[in-house]
Amino acid sequence: MRKLVYYVASTLDGFVAGPDGADPSGPEGFWPIPEDYVRHMIETYPETLPGPARQAMGVTAEGTHFDTVVEGRASYGVGLAAGVTDAFPHLRHLVFSTTLAESPDPAVEVLRSDPATTVRELKQQEGKDIWLIGGGKLAGSLYTEIDRLIVKLGPLTIGSGIPLFGRDAAFDPRVWTLTDHVALESGALFLTYDRR
Repeated sequence: MRKLVYYVASTLDGFVAGPDGADPSGPEGFWPIPEDYVRHMIETYPETLPGPARQAMGVTAEGTHFDTVVEGRASYGVGLAAGVTDAFPHLRHLVFSTTLAESPDPAVEVLRSDPATTVRELKQQEGKDIWLIGGGKLAGSLYTEIDRLIVKLGPLTIGSGIPLFGRDAAFDPRVWTLTDHVALESGALFLTYDRR
């Protein structure tokens, strides 16, 4: 059965974005992107690089982890603000939104359905795992459906922002098993946890 994997960058203090929700790694962002971080992503998770970045870096690898990406309206809006209607043309791309009347891109599926119900259905289908890109609000609503966490832990703190599971996640303690870890020279950690 496919897994829902929350593959996400987080600060040491548990934030996935600043208070405004803007792309922390974008031109105005605060997130440093060292060379070894990019290299590790290209080698291990090439399908998680946005299409424009893949093209600029000559990345053509299909990837071995994901064939589907799900995200919320706010995360999708980051790409739209940059003029990118489908940041992941190499993946099946689903956006959960109650405010988008229609998809700005024919390859992007905009869904008004319950995210948890939809993810349960996706898990039953054939294919690779499902990548939950975020944001925090969607991750909070899918909290009980997440099978694996891959946290790209950056060596920085920001004090406040959007938490890993959003601001409205229910209190529901979970224990996870560390199944893999990679420490980069730049100080970033790639931590993989499976749900117990």
